[in-house]
Amino acid sequence: MDQDTLVIIGGDAAGMSAASKVRRVHPDKKILVFEKSSYTSYSACGIPYFISGLIASAEKLVRRSPEEFREKFNIDVRTQHLVQEVDTNNKRIRVLDKEKNTEFWQSYAQLLIATGGKAYCPTDIKGHDAENVFGVTTLKSGINIENYIKDKKPKTAVIIGGGYIGLEMAEALLIRNIEVKIINRGEQLMNTLDPDMGILISQAVHNLGAKVYLGEALKAFEVKDNKVTKIITDKQEITADIVVFGMGSSPNTAFLEGSGIKLGVKNAIKVNAQMQTNIPDVWAAGDCTETLHLVSKQHVHIALGTVANKTGLVAGSSIAGEAAVFPGAVGTAVCKVCSYEVARTGLQEKELEKLGIEYVATTTDSRTRANYYPGSKKIVVKLLAEKNSGRLLGGQIIGEEGAAKRIDVLATAVTHNLTLQNIIDLDLSYAPPFSPVWDPVQTCARKLVKMV
Repeated sequence: MDQDTLVIIGGDAAGMSAASKVRRVHPDKKILVFEKSSYTSYSACGIPYFISGLIASAEKLVRRSPEEFREKFNIDVRTQHLVQEVDTNNKRIRVLDKEKNTEFWQSYAQLLIATGGKAYCPTDIKGHDAENVFGVTTLKSGINIENYIKDKKPKTAVIIGGGYIGLEMAEALLIRNIEVKIINRGEQLMNTLDPDMGILISQAVHNLGAKVYLGEALKAFEVKDNKVTKIITDKQEITADIVVFGMGSSPNTAFLEGSGIKLGVKNAIKVNAQMQTNIPDVWAAGDCTETLHLVSKQHVHIALGTVANKTGLVAGSSIAGEAAVFPGAVGTAVCKVCSYEVARTGLQEKELEKLGIEYVATTTDSRTRANYYPGSKKIVVKLLAEKNSGRLLGGQIIGEEGAAKRIDVLATAVTHNLTLQNIIDLDLSYAPPFSPVWDPVQTCARKLVKMV
């Protein structure tokens, strides 16, 4: 066994954050990273903007290349290597070298699992792997979509699923002058919002020129010459030149079967605050792990770049022998669809009802700037607070330019158990180009505090 080798499975946000941290603390430690693709340390969140043309090349999404990690940081990154099995009893992993098509066992002293998530794909439907059907989780998948658009020049696209990736891809394809149709099994887009806010997103997307079909489930594909030509739902048939899955993702943990590593919500890896698993010398971080929700106090699966980077840093610190903890998250997320911005944090109404928490909620319409200032846009804010105490439990924002980043005020409030009155009392900035004299989040808090 390599007596002091740290082996990392996965070379993106969490994995390379951890590797870089360990290298800073231990300049001579052997660090070996196995990455199944050809890229490391890239922004998957930037893929839709590369496809839209806003980002000129895929390379601009790469923070550090495998060569840079090897040459500048002495981190042995091996791309095109897929880990297929983890043997914790013998502290080794089974690896497939995809280029040579050979397998080998690699021993470790310490192991970090940072395999991220995988796009949900209905593998039981014939045609899910056709040449014009794509998921959006890796940089390679984004490059494949871009190459297909350039080569085949599709005129119509069907996006299956109406979450963050689905909506961001809708924007990208609309910018490319491709007709977009969104099929969503639920009755609203963005199921991380409450229904009264979700309907606003459906209206906004429709106003942008996309066709939205809600309450429809994918049943089958019609395939010709290895291309999907029709999407068959439980209500209709829709033609398409290109199909994109935007149905969310799940933790990439199937290869851990038989390893003894405990899994939890959605088969995400169970970890403690130091990102340690139940197996000695094995850590996990990023989209493949569970996260403690700071409001519900329950473990959830949150696939966000912010969480991945933070948990990677904590895992690296823990592996390096430093004291570090990841306290949890409140599920703060933002999304842009052309001119519309969407943001959310904390819990939704359905989650509060499930937890049995008595709450009050309200929405307000306001403006992103002073009414009289040019460029002022509509913003809708929804707040949810605990009955009697007034503690903020969640917030949602929909609007245009200047709307979404206001969620950070609410995320701070939720994280630190602030009340509606605390939010009202905040000394937030004001000038006509940036906000009304009462910021929209405070206006909503003033309305809701009367209901507590």
